[in-house]
Amino acid sequence: MWHDFIKTALLIIAALLPLINPPASALMAMGLVPHMTLQQRTEMALRVTANSVIILLASLLIGAYVLSFFGISMPVLRVSGGAIVAMAGWKLLHASDEEQSEANAVSQHSALSLQTKAFYPITLPLTVGPGSIAVAIALGTQSPCEGLSVAHVAGVSLGLAVLGLSIYLCMRFACHIERLLGVVGTRVAMRLFAFVLFCIGLQILWKGLAQLLDTVHFT
Repeated sequence: MWHDFIKTALLIIAALLPLINPPASALMAMGLVPHMTLQQRTEMALRVTANSVIILLASLLIGAYVLSFFGISMPVLRVSGGAIVAMAGWKLLHASDEEQSEANAVSQHSALSLQTKAFYPITLPLTVGPGSIAVAIALGTQSPCEGLSVAHVAGVSLGLAVLGLSIYLCMRFACHIERLLGVVGTRVAMRLFAFVLFCIGLQILWKGLAQLLDTVHFT
């Protein structure tokens, strides 16, 4: 029992943590919603954590069935998700300082805007992207043949709890990096993060396209 519990928990953490990469996700999220108050930062961290855990749990349990029902393949999921990530990075990369200041002012006074951004694009696809969803779906298909056991369920719960805690801590305390960098340093870092975000989107999109092209047979 303990062996199955530890094995399941470690498998989920080892497979998903490098893909989610909470520190990098938190720093890039800081570029989308910078200069938030402490209360807003805490609320954002809680919402992103809850959204991420729910998406991962749904992917583990029913992800494969949902994609099969709608006839969506994993390469198509990667292409669409990569395009969304790339567009978010491109928009952030070319946003002027005036536009960012106006967006910050709006976000500081609009709870609805923060709630919306907490799900898209910060949770999906920035924190939990197509790669994480694909791996979670693959892990979900490896459930024990004899059915779910208490050890398996407990291992999944522990793995998701560790992932959720790492996401919350990184999102919650990313503001300390902003204070350390200062105004100019933060703007420079935001441009760099936007470029990295754009490249990540293109990489995901290209991987999906490559998989789609492999399925095409030219005569």
